[in-house]
Amino acid sequence: MNETHITGLRTDLIVCPQCDAAWSLERPDAGQRAVCGRCGEVLIEPRRKAGKQIIALSLAIAILILAAALFPFLTISVSGATNSVSVLQAALAFSDGPLVLLSLATAALIVFIPLARVLLSLYVLIPIVRDQPPARYAAKAFRLSEALRPWSMAEIFVIGCAVALIKISDLAEVSFGPAFWMFSTLVLLVVVNEAYLCRWSVWNALNKPARS
Repeated sequence: MNETHITGLRTDLIVCPQCDAAWSLERPDAGQRAVCGRCGEVLIEPRRKAGKQIIALSLAIAILILAAALFPFLTISVSGATNSVSVLQAALAFSDGPLVLLSLATAALIVFIPLARVLLSLYVLIPIVRDQPPARYAAKAFRLSEALRPWSMAEIFVIGCAVALIKISDLAEVSFGPAFWMFSTLVLLVVVNEAYLCRWSVWNALNKPARS
């Protein structure tokens, strides 16, 4: 019985991450984009100088995450009693009881995982933007960053807080702290950052030989 062995990767095809359709690879110029003919998912969307813009956005996001986690998120006043709380304090409010795992998971989803994704992206992109070979284990780092993307929920946290604050506004006086505005800005920067990132371009750059 004859057997056929695959000896290399196909570089002339691209697979849609949304519907798994395979298409012949045609690389668009900067400012253009290639979309899936079945579901409309954007497959390739290169931009000029996007790498530097993504790095700048990632640095800003990292700073905002750290600052927003420590500064007061909101202040609640009831019957003359006032209390301010930060994001980490709110996330770890039940860390001494049986809900400690829930507290740690909440802190991870809204602070640590988004921060880890930003740091992984910087580790991968900085050498590429500087026209250097990819950093050691850059492919694994970028793959981990993409795997963590569904679990990065800073924007969900902001929306949930907005809904909760509307519900308690009749019971107490609520004022927003600096961390609330930092988180709001953070969500906008994450959206812009995701729009600028062309994942195909990153994977294509990571095919260069790694540094020894």
